[in-house]
Amino acid sequence: MDDRDAALLRAHEHAAAWLDSLATRPVPPRAGVADVVAALGTDLPDGPSPAADVVDLLATACGPGLTAMPSGRFYGMVIGGSHPAALAADWLTSAWDQNSALRTVTPAHTAVEDVTSAWLLELLGLPASGAVGFVTGATTANFTALAAARGEVLRRAGWDVRRDGLTGAPRVRVLVGAERHESVDLALSYLGLGAPEVVAADDQGRVSVAALEEALADPASPSDDRGSTSRDQSSTSRDLASTSGDRGSTSAPTIVVLQAGNVHSGAFDPFGPAVDVAHRHGAWVHVDGAFGLFAAASPTYRHLVAGYEGADSWATDAHKTLNVPYDCGLAIVADPAPLRAAMGMHGDYLIQSEAGDPLDKVPELSRRGRAFPVWAVLRALGRSGVADLVDGFCRHAATFADAVRALDGEVLHDVVFTQVCAAFGDDARTQDVVRRVLDDGTAWMSGSRWHDRAVLRVSVSSWATTDADVAVSVDALGRAVAATRA
Repeated sequence: MDDRDAALLRAHEHAAAWLDSLATRPVPPRAGVADVVAALGTDLPDGPSPAADVVDLLATACGPGLTAMPSGRFYGMVIGGSHPAALAADWLTSAWDQNSALRTVTPAHTAVEDVTSAWLLELLGLPASGAVGFVTGATTANFTALAAARGEVLRRAGWDVRRDGLTGAPRVRVLVGAERHESVDLALSYLGLGAPEVVAADDQGRVSVAALEEALADPASPSDDRGSTSRDQSSTSRDLASTSGDRGSTSAPTIVVLQAGNVHSGAFDPFGPAVDVAHRHGAWVHVDGAFGLFAAASPTYRHLVAGYEGADSWATDAHKTLNVPYDCGLAIVADPAPLRAAMGMHGDYLIQSEAGDPLDKVPELSRRGRAFPVWAVLRALGRSGVADLVDGFCRHAATFADAVRALDGEVLHDVVFTQVCAAFGDDARTQDVVRRVLDDGTAWMSGSRWHDRAVLRVSVSSWATTDADVAVSVDALGRAVAATRA
């Protein structure tokens, strides 16, 4: 057996042992950073080591420091597990080692990406002519789609951001709901657009359409003077912005960001009226749907995204609701031209296709074959399987909400999707419940803060979660609540 085969065999054995342990393993890690560093050792070896030995050391040193995120009892953040078909395809992706930037150089991945893109657009009910970029995650998906938005709204205002940059450009207004995810602000910062204008949201976290319309109609928005270096430059920017637009009219190039799935309540913005209002004012509409976009794949929950297909771009994470391994977000743009204008590049040494290349839709040049595992999970589940996956998450979330109420806790919102936020009296007691749940180790439920209250937050997003997992997790929560009564 050569070095490669020995290493792959050991990796398979360690991976299988890890996956087999998830059914009974405590969810929190048993070791901290310092413990893992000590087990790994800090001295760089003077010479080579057998690959199989390196794999053994990595697995044994890191094992105690691993959080059982693929477990059916992990409900922290919004972290899906890895579906078996997607996990196996991801192993192949690493073995095949394809740099999937160019269409004709990696035809296998290009074919899979083309098929998968069409499946996704159909499943999500989005325009069949849209472009899909396979990126690293939801933050980068937001960045990618918003880069297309930035370029297009400035183009309508007579400004070429690719050629001329942002210096002297019209100020781009970006309007967001008060409860958007912070990664939207981060993407805007990356793009040089600064802090967005915040529009009021209701008690569920949904943007107010009336407040959005009022903000869009107000030419004296706070953003008009934000970042201006002089009165003359600001005036020039406004003159450029008011020249013309392809849709409606507005006093400045404008982007509106809506949300499919509030990270605390799971609520969805009212897309139909919000999109109509934004388009009436000439704005580009982007939907951040890191985990909520796949509500569209379920006949039961599709109503939550009604009207979202009228937006201009969308972002989601395949590793959340779709349960693909990490390093796979999806940036979707209805009109491929602005996306290619923002992301595309040319190099004389590149073998590029007149039909367009995958690199035209993503920030990276070098990238792994991200479409392989997405194709695998869609092929394994099919249309009904994806719907069942979404429906199961929502059913489990409803069970958790019922359990919280039975434990005399308070569910702080309408449970419409996969998220549950609960409180157990005052902040101190709620935080104590969260601590006790984590100390128990049966399940992972995160603490957070929402509407100025400490909350216990449950996010159901793993294919591995069963009714039995939910039952033992509810029991653990009950023990934690009971202990705080003592």
